[in-house]
Amino acid sequence: MPERIQSVERAATILRLLASGPRRLGVVELAQAMKLPKGTVHGILRTLQHVGFVEQDHSGGKYRLGATLLHLGTSYLDLNELRTRALNWADSLATNSGESVRIGSLHEGRVLVVHHVFRPDDSLQVLEFGALLPPHASALGKVLLAFAVEGDSVLDGVDLAPVTDRTTTTRRALLQQIEKVRAQNWAVEVEELVAGEAGIAAPIHDDRGVVVGAIGISGAIERVCQADRTPRAELIAAVRDAARAVSRNLGARAW
Repeated sequence: MPERIQSVERAATILRLLASGPRRLGVVELAQAMKLPKGTVHGILRTLQHVGFVEQDHSGGKYRLGATLLHLGTSYLDLNELRTRALNWADSLATNSGESVRIGSLHEGRVLVVHHVFRPDDSLQVLEFGALLPPHASALGKVLLAFAVEGDSVLDGVDLAPVTDRTTTTRRALLQQIEKVRAQNWAVEVEELVAGEAGIAAPIHDDRGVVVGAIGISGAIERVCQADRTPRAELIAAVRDAARAVSRNLGARAW
């Protein structure tokens, strides 16, 4: 097996650390996280900055992901066949449901949002295209975990940290939810990801019958759910119809 290049691995670790949260990180913080000398980390950062993969905040001296790297990531997502084939159906789902729509796939133990459609109203919203969501706290993630090729072992790489006080944080409880998702072919989360919000999602299949992604809606709990906190039947049907439509566009025959 070819020998790995340590400097490349270290650079990749820095990029992952900078991508793991909203705040900027300094040389000391990165060096402590990687257990490396500050001089070593600073040298890697300077190289990454030179090629545009990171940028330095002139006021505080801390680092964040650079525009070049973000452009490369966006180019990858734009070429993602799942996103391309689902664009029209995602727009229709947002219009029909009145809620925001996200399409996601599993990526390194989290849900990568490959497409996001705003709720069709005039409210202030934040684009989540390219965001990473915790799978155990999101309807999209529960669908993807339920139908992952690795089966239940896929949970081995999932951090079950609480996001809200309603997040499922035990493996046993999450496995029970996943079994239910497999049986009914859709998932729901109620205030597990964002307090006051709920989400519904369903799986997207490709021409091999493999689940390659999930599509779902999210919005205020009073709109998505009934008084007893269960999801509205018409919204479940709308999400499942959209998932079937995207699956057919990917060549799926049965799901």
